[in-house]
Amino acid sequence: MREGSFAILPDRAVLRVGGPEAESFLQNIITTDMARVVASGAGFGALLSPQGKILADFLILKEGDSFLIDLPRAEFASFLKRMTLYRLRAKVELTSLAESHKVAVIWGGAAPPALPGAVALAADPRLAALGFRAVLPADSDAASPGTSEQPAEVWHAHRISEGVPEGGRDFAFGEAFPHDADMDDLGGLDFRKGCYVGQEIVSRMQHRGTARRRAVMVTAEGALPEAGTAVEAGGKALGVLGSSAGGAAIALLRLDRTRLALDGGATATAGGVPLSIRLPPFASFTWPAGAEDEGAA
Repeated sequence: MREGSFAILPDRAVLRVGGPEAESFLQNIITTDMARVVASGAGFGALLSPQGKILADFLILKEGDSFLIDLPRAEFASFLKRMTLYRLRAKVELTSLAESHKVAVIWGGAAPPALPGAVALAADPRLAALGFRAVLPADSDAASPGTSEQPAEVWHAHRISEGVPEGGRDFAFGEAFPHDADMDDLGGLDFRKGCYVGQEIVSRMQHRGTARRRAVMVTAEGALPEAGTAVEAGGKALGVLGSSAGGAAIALLRLDRTRLALDGGATATAGGVPLSIRLPPFASFTWPAGAEDEGAA
């Protein structure tokens, strides 16, 4: 049986949302359909600004009658503050587990994992290749049986190899729309659940097909420059580089500008490093007319 990998993600923190109105409270605020979280045990989503920009992206794990929100630690304080403001008189309890619990990920194994001590464990709702997500007590030292423990960087290299962007690493919070981060193709948006914060803007982009920036996969022969480096071709800006691992990275690019530049024979570069560009394998979006996926770079 193939051995899987296990990693603790120290840059993640957990907020527990409990109380008799927890599900309806979240349903009215975030992009996720909470009915699917209840049914499957996990979900992917975001809290948006009224203008439809991502303020935090996260995974949600069901824990009994409560929900555990696994989000970037750097955004935890501001996220909790916003959720507290939205709570008003709702019968909801917001409990920080940022210091008492930790987030783990298990991937690559031949069978569903076991994780002794985990308070929640579920398949990653974005892609099957991303494995399983778990929350466990911070003082637990138990790894998942049948796995080898890896540094968090190895997990991120795997995530990048699948083309899955992550907020704070591949796009800046408060600047990107959910479609920019491919959330529509990764199960992070629901267009039938009704209103939530920022919903009108996101629905308009979906139904009018106006999303022009997308997270795509890029590769280079050598090392790539740091995240935030501009991607250019023919002297024109295409977008910015996100996180990288070795010669692979994620970049947030304008597909129309990229197509025009590459069809015109220009080479895309980041910090002077030539890039090859392709769409993620899970993408339902395509290059604008005139460009091919594998032949676009």
